[in-house]
Amino acid sequence: MTDQRTPGMSTVPQTAPVLTDSTSLAVEMDPVEYTLRKRLPRKLPKRRNDVYVNMKTDFRAQLARCQKLLEGGGHREICVHGLGLAINRAINIALQLQASSQGVLQLAANTSTVELVDDLEPEDPDEASEPMTRTRNNSAIHIKVFYPDPQ
Repeated sequence: MTDQRTPGMSTVPQTAPVLTDSTSLAVEMDPVEYTLRKRLPRKLPKRRNDVYVNMKTDFRAQLARCQKLLEGGGHREICVHGLGLAINRAINIALQLQASSQGVLQLAANTSTVELVDDLEPEDPDEASEPMTRTRNNSAIHIKVFYPDPQ
């Protein structure tokens, strides 16, 4: 059988353009030559009633921390924050809190886009190539879980 190829298609790996800090020109880079280091995202102000949800911590532990803040911590509201893959977990925690309170708790959700910065460091430190950075966007959710004011 003959191998049918589409004109213009290539089996050579493509390189991605990367923006450096010093210039705004696109630079060709080979992903094999660089190590990707993801920086921590810029966090919102850390208050006692803020809970940042991630995928590494056990779900039940995060849920228990939220329940402890609402019931025993003296807070009438907490804010559950989730970024990227942790958005589903943040939503599930908020819904579990509402269900366990028999509908007394109310939810208010806001979404946003967070700009993240990655560092690309050269594999071989002897080469003349400099470390580069790139920015990317990621989705985030902020859910306010609160007791409504009695009227």
